[in-house]
Amino acid sequence: MPAIIEVEHLVKRYRKAERNAVDDISFSVTEGEFFALLGPNGAGKTTTVSVLTTTLAKTSGRVVIAGFDLERDEHAIRRASGVVFQGSCVDLNLTAEENIRFHAFLYGLYPFRPLYALMPRSYRSRVHELAELMGITSALFQPMHTFSGGMRRKLELVRSLMHRPKVLFLDEPTAGLDPVSRRALWQYLGDIRKRERVTILLTTHYLEEAEGADNVAIINDGKIVMYGTPKELTRTLLEDTLIVDASDRGFLRTALLKFTDRVSETPPFRVALTKGLRAQDVVRSLPMELTHFDIERPTLEDAYLKIIESEDAS
Repeated sequence: MPAIIEVEHLVKRYRKAERNAVDDISFSVTEGEFFALLGPNGAGKTTTVSVLTTTLAKTSGRVVIAGFDLERDEHAIRRASGVVFQGSCVDLNLTAEENIRFHAFLYGLYPFRPLYALMPRSYRSRVHELAELMGITSALFQPMHTFSGGMRRKLELVRSLMHRPKVLFLDEPTAGLDPVSRRALWQYLGDIRKRERVTILLTTHYLEEAEGADNVAIINDGKIVMYGTPKELTRTLLEDTLIVDASDRGFLRTALLKFTDRVSETPPFRVALTKGLRAQDVVRSLPMELTHFDIERPTLEDAYLKIIESEDAS
């Protein structure tokens, strides 16, 4: 698949800063991909997204979005991109539909009309299509100050998709939302990705949200320190853990130590399945009946924390 986002040797240094906020990073995202950019506060995530969405000037490097070079085609990149910023940016004094209408006018999609009924049929059809997808149709003509945080996020997504962007940038899109709203929002994003064929670039502090990403880049101190699929990152850095217990615990631990010295001292016993050691081989060889058996697989969050901790320690 062709790359729809190309970043080569991107550098951003703020005036009077002692070091680069983004320090010579490179990555690419293919069309239709779900890409996650992860890192702690101040790592450079939001700065990177701000450069890619033309809201912040780069210091050096090359950026191409949907075939348009950042140096020459900022306007074309804006037309090809939808953005949901970390902080809410809706006008609370307007209705949801008025916020959408104003956005459509600024993007040059439609001439401005003072009333929804005077807008072209294509506009009204698109608004209802997206509002129905996001579950806010009944609230379209209500003032924004009556919306919950989750409803405002959905409105921002509707607004960002009005111009049928090729790339959707989501900078902490679920910040401040309760778990139920976060789950619902991701269900809607999954539908959007399928129906609208949108490429998604996500930054988030909720690592479970990035588990479904096609590829993940972890940035720390302005540099990309790890890149790959979530499975590649966890398998490279961490092992699965076998968890077992038995009535005769002393006998069980002695038997487990024949396979590896990485066995916990207290039950239920945790056995690190280092490379070449398979859970089924261990269990099959144990000379006693087990009272407990489980396999714990590392998460992307586990891998992320190990990377950040190792980077901070170095």
